[in-house]
Amino acid sequence: MTKYCNLILVFLLLSTGHAAVAQQSEATQKLLKRNEMFEPAIIEVAENVYTAIGYQVSANTMIVGDDGVIIIDPGQQVAAARRVRAEFERISDLPVRAIVYTHGHADHSNGASAFYDPEAGIEVWARSNYWSEPNRVEAAGLTGGVRPSNTQGFDLRPEQKIGVGVAIPPQRPPAGSNQVDGVGSQAKPVRIDPTHMFSEERITLDIAGISLELVAAPGETADQLYAWLPKQRVVFPGDNFYQSWPNVYPLRGTARRSIRDWISSLDSMVQKDPLHVVGGHTTPILGTANEVLTNYRDAMQWVHDRTIEGAKLYMTPDELVEYAALPAHLAELDYLAEYYGSIWGTVRDIYAQDLGWFDGDPLNLHRESPLRQSERMAELVGGVDILWTKAQEAMTAEDPLGAAQLAQHVIRLRPNNPEPKLLMADALDIIGERTFNAPARNYTLSSANRFRAQGAD
Repeated sequence: MTKYCNLILVFLLLSTGHAAVAQQSEATQKLLKRNEMFEPAIIEVAENVYTAIGYQVSANTMIVGDDGVIIIDPGQQVAAARRVRAEFERISDLPVRAIVYTHGHADHSNGASAFYDPEAGIEVWARSNYWSEPNRVEAAGLTGGVRPSNTQGFDLRPEQKIGVGVAIPPQRPPAGSNQVDGVGSQAKPVRIDPTHMFSEERITLDIAGISLELVAAPGETADQLYAWLPKQRVVFPGDNFYQSWPNVYPLRGTARRSIRDWISSLDSMVQKDPLHVVGGHTTPILGTANEVLTNYRDAMQWVHDRTIEGAKLYMTPDELVEYAALPAHLAELDYLAEYYGSIWGTVRDIYAQDLGWFDGDPLNLHRESPLRQSERMAELVGGVDILWTKAQEAMTAEDPLGAAQLAQHVIRLRPNNPEPKLLMADALDIIGERTFNAPARNYTLSSANRFRAQGAD
């Protein structure tokens, strides 16, 4: 039994739910609290506008017209979407006249067949560059990803899954769903492609007596649109808004996203002076939409401007993360907290997109291999055995990050030794449990599981 076993025991108790809330880190408590938002509910947003939350990963909306309904974002899982449809039909049994995809992500579109009848003349609307992000990933040969761990938590043990802060937690799949660890256990859903697409900046639909404006709004994806319901002053921004710092840089590495386009799209929504906003995930915000979207836009603009300003002062990305921190009046807003996206990831991605990988440090033009860096560290402290001792001491001193950094050198230098890998796993368990940003937490815990498996081999 190692000297740091008490730390690991606390984590294991936390992850299996046997510890008191007081023992959990603040990060874990906040993420668990956020899950309360996703109890299944049908929310009346405005007259004849209803949004389903907690049935699927995304929010699903029905707009009731004179002789039919429009569905905005039917969701990810056909079985869950059928349940949503059944709940909607308790409110209105009018036929579906149109479906709108705010963008091509599967969690917003794969459930469409639950609402679609190919013989009913249903219009399915999207932008002309619909499916642009999956197409780009496929063209790059990166389908399935290249990261060894998962940021959504699908590959975590059941007791480690506590959600990503913007959707139902993965350990609570919708009733009747075929969802298992984030994916369908049965055949892929029938893909319903758009029947109508537009390339203009904006168009106005008149369907079932409903006047609905669709506006090009690149942001989280290049094919994003927002829908504007002028009569009720409701805006549907897709994934350009949800109650979290936006995912400008996805850790899974699937896309490059333009924060400038995103800011411009948010500004377009603000100019409409909306009363209510139904984001692509999380509950609708009623009555204060314009204030919320203005703060969202201003926060993104602040981070962008500070990053560029600091870059011109020759700051490195690590320095810019602190320099671009939000001012107090924005930092205190829960819908700008880093549940899903991260400010530090946004800053580094702005820098990378505008200036490339080189951070201005001349030594980074002459980087040695990770193995050589570890060899230098061992030489500096007096050998690998001392490095290993220092890693253990850091863990005992309740410094898991320091322990992980030192253990990483030992793993490189002694790749066949299981003990450093097990220490790394234990350290990452603690670091992950204390991490608020859900994708970063999930990736850290998944990496811990990988190291533990390697150490057990």
